[in-house]
Amino acid sequence: MPKAKGKTRRQKFGYNVNRKRLNRNARRKAAPRIECSHIRHAWDQTKSVRQNLAEMGLAMDPNRAVPLLKRKVKAMEVDVEERPKELVRKPYVLNDLEAEASLPEKKGNTLSRDLIDYVRYMVENHGENYKVSGSGLAGLGRRYPGPFGV
Repeated sequence: MPKAKGKTRRQKFGYNVNRKRLNRNARRKAAPRIECSHIRHAWDQTKSVRQNLAEMGLAMDPNRAVPLLKRKVKAMEVDVEERPKELVRKPYVLNDLEAEASLPEKKGNTLSRDLIDYVRYMVENHGENYKVSGSGLAGLGRRYPGPFGV
């Protein structure tokens, strides 16, 4: 379809727009959302990923965090130089993560509540007579896959 006459206009440069702030906000919005709330609240946008994780006591690269010891060459105790430990400025993040990880995990592999109630009802009414109680389960095959399903 043709455009209306006089409606197309060339883009003009916005001189009154702060480009530095515009780029910073665009970069901040383009960054992925951190799912872990403890890390997200302690994150500093002005620092790199490696610096942020080092301040929290976490490792960016596990291979560098726990280096393998070489077995071939044994250095003398005088020659061994220890790398300076990075300062953990935000230890509360690590403590919160450890506390969250130590919580017991919720079991999610249980049957549905209505199926448990139905089986309990059948056992209470019919007891060990599986032929009578099994005839009532014939229609459950469509609803509940598994032991009752086809």
